[in-house]
Amino acid sequence: MTIHTVAFNTILIKEIRRFARIWPQTLLPPAITTALYFLIFGRLIGERIGSVSGVSYMDYIVPGVILMSVISHSYANVVSSFYSTKFQHHIEELLVAPVPNAVILAGYVCGGVARGILVGGVVAGIARLFTPIEVQHWDIALAVLVLTATLFALAGFINAVFADSFDAISIIPNFVLTPLSYLGGVFYSLAMLPPIWQTIARGNPILYMINAFRYGLIGVSDVDVTLAFQMTGSVIVLLIVFSLILLHKGVGIKN
Repeated sequence: MTIHTVAFNTILIKEIRRFARIWPQTLLPPAITTALYFLIFGRLIGERIGSVSGVSYMDYIVPGVILMSVISHSYANVVSSFYSTKFQHHIEELLVAPVPNAVILAGYVCGGVARGILVGGVVAGIARLFTPIEVQHWDIALAVLVLTATLFALAGFINAVFADSFDAISIIPNFVLTPLSYLGGVFYSLAMLPPIWQTIARGNPILYMINAFRYGLIGVSDVDVTLAFQMTGSVIVLLIVFSLILLHKGVGIKN
């Protein structure tokens, strides 16, 4: 086992233990929130709406609710953890250790991905209590799940690098991620919108991730799934390169 492998495993295990230790804050809230979503939107409102794109409204919203939880928790895990490392001056230990920037980045991002996927599993388990969805394309669903968690874990890392206060790490989730998630087709189909709003909605990257995941679970999508994979993969590559540049230059770290 090389020193780089030891460093990666250490960071990853630390991240997993961190969110597992405080599970009432990291795992319990999404379970309760999800149950309320399915009860209010799926059962009460869904019975009035009927079917959407040939499936029940409950089945239609399940993929979006799952991925919305993955997005918020993979992002939150990395942004809070890495900023705390800066704030408590633990970052100096990493900077003086013979650990490449790529290993540091991979450790934190994989920790965020682990929490995102775990929360997604919890939400999926809650969904099974309301509707017995049969997964149509396991490979696509799992690929979208991992890629989405990776993308937003990277975004959380970048936010933490630039953040100079605890308030700064809550701006993006509250004023960017939450609106984009709700406007990303979680609770409605593009066909329900007027033409001008359909065009505007297609500029929302989360729309493509949610629809690709929906296609993987129930075989329904408003967008080209191949395009969704291409966009998500391209953004991930850009965020990786940008994150490594920030670490190399010490932006927000060596100040």
